[in-house]
Amino acid sequence: MARILGDGRRQRTRVFNELQSHYLFADRFGRPGKGNDKGKVEGLVGFIRRNYLVPLPHAASFDALNEDLLTACRRRLDDRLRGHDETIGERLARDLAAFHDLPPTPYDACEKQAGRVSSLSLVRYRGTDYSVPTAYGHREVVVRGYVHEVVISCGADIIARHVRSYEREDFVFDPLHYLALLERKIGALDQAAPLAGWELPEEFATLRRLLEARMGKQGKREFVQVLRLMEVFTIDDVAAGVRDALDRGVIGFDAVKHLVLCRIERRPPRLDMSVYPYLPHASVATTSARTYMDLLTGVTS
Repeated sequence: MARILGDGRRQRTRVFNELQSHYLFADRFGRPGKGNDKGKVEGLVGFIRRNYLVPLPHAASFDALNEDLLTACRRRLDDRLRGHDETIGERLARDLAAFHDLPPTPYDACEKQAGRVSSLSLVRYRGTDYSVPTAYGHREVVVRGYVHEVVISCGADIIARHVRSYEREDFVFDPLHYLALLERKIGALDQAAPLAGWELPEEFATLRRLLEARMGKQGKREFVQVLRLMEVFTIDDVAAGVRDALDRGVIGFDAVKHLVLCRIERRPPRLDMSVYPYLPHASVATTSARTYMDLLTGVTS
């Protein structure tokens, strides 16, 4: 946030100024090499490390790890330190009562930088290229780099979110960003690098095989249209719609879309007449020449 020069002068960074302006606090910097200037902070960091981070914890994500640490800290609120009559929680409540209210929104703790989308719908941030939807090619964007993710905005709209990569010269793709282009250039479907390694449920491969067997190139295009449903709906809902379409033998984009919408809106699909028992069932017999003759002679059967 801030650096200390050798001659003791303080040099604030832009990010530190933003943080200070957001929370309206006065700064007091420690001296270089003088840990005793902030001894209480160093002591608390050591306490947390020894008591909550040893042995090395394992967590599914940073959010899960932070939640575990917060729970451990809250358990300590009932402790009473030597020389104090109040518990840690009671002393904290007294301190909080003297504080001003926090701003309505928290400070957005990230690195912000301007960028430009390349002809391949990629934006570079710290040596790694991240994809955005092809509709934003050659547009000016703002990249926000967090510890765990990278968020890309164009104007007031967030157009892409990616898990942050710390590898150099890496590529991070979201296959959904390229489907609109592939729908127009369907011949590139099998060679598209952004789709390489995209693991989809098995029923998608079955649907594609049946679509291509029935309609050829147009079947490929309909398959991409099915994939584009995941731009709006979750993969679980789309996969359920594909399974339902395969079970009913209705192979096509329109049928899958209809079944997905019915699943989300919790209404029966119109493709299954068994859910309408009050409707009369039509019985279609094989046409015979005698039937036409009866009509001509006015004879009814």
